[in-house]
Amino acid sequence: MQEIVIRKAEKRDIPAIHELVRELAIYERAEEQFVAGISEYERDFQEGVYRALVAEAQGQVVGMALYYVAYSTWKGRMFYLEDFVVKQAWRRFGVGQQLFDAFLEDARQAGCRLVKWQVLDWNEPALQFYAKNNAIIEKEWWNGKIFLFE
Repeated sequence: MQEIVIRKAEKRDIPAIHELVRELAIYERAEEQFVAGISEYERDFQEGVYRALVAEAQGQVVGMALYYVAYSTWKGRMFYLEDFVVKQAWRRFGVGQQLFDAFLEDARQAGCRLVKWQVLDWNEPALQFYAKNNAIIEKEWWNGKIFLFE
């Protein structure tokens, strides 16, 4: 197995991050809903709207965690993990765990008391991964959203 390097994303990683999000949208059976373009990703990255970590192997990005600062009125500062994906061929080699650990460490360093994310109820591999990491998967809260632009 090749060495995996986990590092903070740079602008040059945006196309790879975008493609990983597309892969995730396909896996989640929602590719048609994936409409954000690379130019939006680049602009929002430059403006600090989100942060990302990438996993690199053999000179290629093979996984990423994309997240941003949010606020819990009950707990204070938190990170919201928007997307977390590892290329299929690189799963089961510990890449996801390394990325997740780096995400948690970045949250600790930023003074966060909490990290949150969503997971689909049918995504058994992800549910097992989070259970292994002692995550609390809430089942009583429902998500709300309004699309302002299509």
